[in-house]
Amino acid sequence: MLKHKESLIVKFILHSIPCILFPFLLTGCATVAPRSAIPAYSINGVIYYPLVSLCDLRGVDIKYDTLIRTAYLNKDSKYVNLRAGDTLVLVNDSIMHLNSPVDIYRGTIVVPKQFKEQIFDILFPQAISAHHRQSRGKINLRKVVIDSGHGGNDPGAIGKNGLREKDVNLDIARRLSDLLRAEGVHTVLTRSSDRFIPLSARVNIANKSGADLFISIHSNANRSRSLSGFEVYYVAPSISDSKRAYMTARSASLSLKDAVFASNSQDLQAIIWDMIYTNSRAESIGLAHSLCRVMDSSIDANILGVKGARFQVLKGVRTPGILIEVGFVSNLNEEKLLRSSAYRQKLAEGILEGIRGYSQDMNLVEVSAR
Repeated sequence: MLKHKESLIVKFILHSIPCILFPFLLTGCATVAPRSAIPAYSINGVIYYPLVSLCDLRGVDIKYDTLIRTAYLNKDSKYVNLRAGDTLVLVNDSIMHLNSPVDIYRGTIVVPKQFKEQIFDILFPQAISAHHRQSRGKINLRKVVIDSGHGGNDPGAIGKNGLREKDVNLDIARRLSDLLRAEGVHTVLTRSSDRFIPLSARVNIANKSGADLFISIHSNANRSRSLSGFEVYYVAPSISDSKRAYMTARSASLSLKDAVFASNSQDLQAIIWDMIYTNSRAESIGLAHSLCRVMDSSIDANILGVKGARFQVLKGVRTPGILIEVGFVSNLNEEKLLRSSAYRQKLAEGILEGIRGYSQDMNLVEVSAR
């Protein structure tokens, strides 16, 4: 069941089946542009910026409807509506034209430099600290699945002084669970003790839980003991959403209110699952960036950033999900830090604040399959 959006989905499908069955691809070849305060990409010779990053820096509220690929920006009674693929932007009831269309890149909506300089910077000039927004307000989530990597006869990475990854992961997972529950968020632990849980079982727990998020906690290791730092992974863009969608449509029921035709059509269900997976990747990227921003100011460690990966648990879960590498047990300094209860608590608190910031910014699509 798709909660809150089932009517919109049905209406969208009825009016837009030709567009859904033959989607246009916007993004051409892209390269990373010179570094600035926010990420920038060169797409077909045009500089683009992630819209979420722009809004985060300026304290602009953003809601994104993945079904109609439209973003709604609002701050101080000023608003902007824009849609992926369009060169027309609605600014306070006035239509403005762009030379290049709004686009989708790496699962998130991006806007051309012209939009940033001629519309966004003028309309929303005052920057607000991202951490100020993240540190306040309620966590707008019902349930989170917390996956503690390894366990039982699988210790994971082991540090030079004997610190076992499975122990670090479980302790941080429990601490994060306690913090979330104190905020009124229900949590599900894939393991709450030192036991081995197969990857397939972890995925099943997540998919059957009806949770809003999947958080997998791990500790890193490398032959080079000089490597250290905190990093977050999301499911790689190389993983085909369409293939995952068709596999899911064959194995899971998808109930849409007043949409009997959809329940009898595997192809249409696969289209909807494709949208869900695309949305989940975009939200996973937003969550990953939120965590890294918080950790950059709350822990004394290298922030290695956000990366795509083909991890099995991320490929299998149907909700937004990330895998966190909290540090390197192979690095002597980080092994010492990760052995500390105080540092583990600081990591759990940082993850909590990253989740808080994400939950306030993203419009979640809640998915439940049976």
